[in-house]
Amino acid sequence: MKLHTYLNYGGKCEQAFRFYEKHLGGKVTMMMTHGEQPNAKDVAPGQKNAILYARMSIGETDLMGSDVPPERFQPMRSVYLSLSVDSTAEAERLFTLLSDGGEVFMPMQETFFALRFAMLRDRFGTSWMIIHERTPRASA
Repeated sequence: MKLHTYLNYGGKCEQAFRFYEKHLGGKVTMMMTHGEQPNAKDVAPGQKNAILYARMSIGETDLMGSDVPPERFQPMRSVYLSLSVDSTAEAERLFTLLSDGGEVFMPMQETFFALRFAMLRDRFGTSWMIIHERTPRASA
């Protein structure tokens, strides 16, 4: 069994996935619009370019998504995608990139458990945690 994350967007799925592909080192492996499905004649004209299904890989994880009608879309609440990185510089880079046009819940900072940690929602409505963990101390 595998558990995957599936995100809904209000018309910005393709923008979000292309942004994540370019800046997070992901690879889009599938993207289909409602207008490309077999029964495209039944799709409302305003939904033809909306994403029916998208899939990408980021690191060892697959991320899936689609567009919902904008009037039904709500940004993520109580769920975060967590990016664990190996350097403070990378944590800072990702924070700057993902927070641009978004909403910061916890600014990038040092904590008792991490050299860098932040929480935010990006401009596409996806909530992120970014962490550069401290090296665990050896047990006595």
